[in-house]
Amino acid sequence: MNVLVIGKGGREHSILMKLAESERVDNLYAAPGNGGITQHATCVDINETEIDKLIDFALTNQVDLTVVGPENPLLDGIANRFQAEGLKVFAPTKEAALLEGSKSFAKEFMQKYDIPTAGYATFTDAEAAKKHIKESGAPIVIKADGLAAGKGVVVAETVEEAVEAVDSMLVDKAFADAGETIVIEECLVGKEFSLMAFVNEGNVYPMIPARDHKRAFDNDEGPNTGGMGAYAPVEDITSEIVSFTTREVLQKAADGMMEEGCPFTGILYAGLMQTEDGPKVIEFNTRFGDPETQVVLPLLENDLAQVFSDVLDGNDPQLQWEDSIAVGVVVASNGYPGSYDKGVSLPNFNPSESAYIVHAGTKKVEGKLVSDGGRVLLVGAKESSIADATSEVYQTLTDLDNSKGFFYRNDIGKHS
Repeated sequence: MNVLVIGKGGREHSILMKLAESERVDNLYAAPGNGGITQHATCVDINETEIDKLIDFALTNQVDLTVVGPENPLLDGIANRFQAEGLKVFAPTKEAALLEGSKSFAKEFMQKYDIPTAGYATFTDAEAAKKHIKESGAPIVIKADGLAAGKGVVVAETVEEAVEAVDSMLVDKAFADAGETIVIEECLVGKEFSLMAFVNEGNVYPMIPARDHKRAFDNDEGPNTGGMGAYAPVEDITSEIVSFTTREVLQKAADGMMEEGCPFTGILYAGLMQTEDGPKVIEFNTRFGDPETQVVLPLLENDLAQVFSDVLDGNDPQLQWEDSIAVGVVVASNGYPGSYDKGVSLPNFNPSESAYIVHAGTKKVEGKLVSDGGRVLLVGAKESSIADATSEVYQTLTDLDNSKGFFYRNDIGKHS
């Protein structure tokens, strides 16, 4: 079969690495891909939001399956368009992707279908939002309603910080249209984890839980980012917690979307907080998480192409997982998640047999790899224990220590 993966980040590279192992795949394409993806697939110079060009490519090259990685084309209706052309696509429709595209829609949906989540209120007026904050107190969470590349969330420790976040989003338009509406939530206390599932309408097949670290710097300090590292599975998230989350969150969401008349097909991601009262949803994503995918898929024993086909055909993929732990640490450009330089040369890594490199913001210039984004790459490793996997990752990262222009967290996997 011929497979096209749309996207250019670490998540897409990880999907392609797994698909490259499949004996069912004849030709593997990435649009647009990145500097590292060229090792595993033919990169096509079409942007992820150029839907007409992507459809033409899929038709011309007899693509049997398209997998959509990032969120923006989902909300542009790429799945709807591909389906209208008779092309098989593993991705939710525009209507179903609203679970990620609008936080206010997601909160109302969760309330309607009794999915556990934080209490909330929605605002378009800054003064009304500030009044609510002053009445509620801190800590409190301020979220831009729309897509903000993982950066539209402020966990405010003080009322003053929360008020500043409101002004930034509603008055200064820091996130443009994505911040025209904001959601203010109670601050959940506990340990975060992520649970992704392959979904086709009412059929839900959960993966293993992962834990992402979103703050830029060690000890969970600094601004929120798209994710600075992750590991999977998560020892303190028991099989009972996974079963509860699958039943009370993922299955209810899948069933609820069918009730709403927009059945969900694709990857449903729940970002959760394990509170004293059990798991509660922080957010939904409607695609593979990043960087969680980079530590979850390496542990999948199944043929990923077969999994996609089984799920789309309504068959149980019988997911099997390697009895190991994967840890991944993101290498970012200095200044991220703010402004940063591009075009910085990358060193040659020499990973051990258990380690691996996943490219995100990289490109090739005259045959050499240089940075091309905020999150540049992820160094991962699989071992029998989290301590051994962490050790392998940081040993590999010593190849970077004399390079200028990059930083990474030193505590991923070292404490949960």
